[in-house]
Amino acid sequence: MTHKEKAVNYFSQKLHCSQSVLAAFATECGITEEEAIKLGSCFGGGMRKGEVCGAVTGALMVLGLLYGQKSAGDTEGRQLSNKVNDLMMDRFKEKCGSYICNDLLGCDIASEEGHQFCVDNKLFTEFCPKMVAAAVEVVEEIAANKMMMEM
Repeated sequence: MTHKEKAVNYFSQKLHCSQSVLAAFATECGITEEEAIKLGSCFGGGMRKGEVCGAVTGALMVLGLLYGQKSAGDTEGRQLSNKVNDLMMDRFKEKCGSYICNDLLGCDIASEEGHQFCVDNKLFTEFCPKMVAAAVEVVEEIAANKMMMEM
């Protein structure tokens, strides 16, 4: 099963978008599925406030675990993590139009009315899985091109 298939499958099981993306890469990140699900549990729905899309946040956690700064003195790691962070945010925005959950959904997800709008319009079941898939695609693009970034 591909990372994208895994992530969309996790999401279909009612995990948050953030959990789904992170859990799809758990093995590569050196963490268990349970740790990924726990770590990503507070980031869905733009941290439940419609801020940065949880799929993007999950993807940033993956990239941090793969390429992040390892210690206080790891300036190369910091530079690389800053670079992959910017790439993730920029490429997701290019692909999807925004990385802000409320903008993507077209409503204030933190409000009762906004949440109901998402339910009524099947955004959680039809739109959000596309954002999960897009976040995974961008992570994979970045990982495939990491060697080029270091040059």
